[in-house]
Amino acid sequence: MAKIDFKKELKHLYLPSAKAPSVVRVPALQFLMIDGRGNPNTSPVYSEALEALFTVSYTLKFAVKKGKSALDYGVMPLEGLWWAEDMSAFTSGDKESWQWTMMILQPDFISAEMVGEAKAAALRKKDLESIDRLRLESYEEGLCAQIMHLGPFTDEGPTIERMHRHIEEQGGKLRGKHHEIYLSDIRRAAPEKWKTVLRQPFE
Repeated sequence: MAKIDFKKELKHLYLPSAKAPSVVRVPALQFLMIDGRGNPNTSPVYSEALEALFTVSYTLKFAVKKGKSALDYGVMPLEGLWWAEDMSAFTSGDKESWQWTMMILQPDFISAEMVGEAKAAALRKKDLESIDRLRLESYEEGLCAQIMHLGPFTDEGPTIERMHRHIEEQGGKLRGKHHEIYLSDIRRAAPEKWKTVLRQPFE
């Protein structure tokens, strides 16, 4: 049975250089998404959202593997869109006012019907309160700058500034939401080895 590695197929979007920002055009991609608000470090809503996302994503993976197509693929990493009504909240440390959409990329052949079946199957095994808030949605970012950040999330500031400065040097203007892609398992890897793709749409 062949196994599809979407992270390798989309290498230009998921494995940028850490040396300097690069510019990419991100097409419409399909994600399993869930929205929320609050401090990701302390909010039970955030933890429940991640559990629902990963549970349904893995349920879909195994359903496809056991189905007629007999395809196997690796579940993609967690991603997050971050913003606040008052963007100064990101520098003031007011994480309670942060808003987020957490998401996991899904193959094009995953349908809304399949997601519904996976949600129902997941609920038969676990009591997941957040599961009804999951949705399958296409998301297109278009022109973006991105860079790999190495190290803990709390040290992202200078890397983000480099990315924003690169956009300004291109004559661009920031738009949309700050996007992060979490490539490391933070439960196992040391913080100094964490890899996070930082992405910012611009025009």
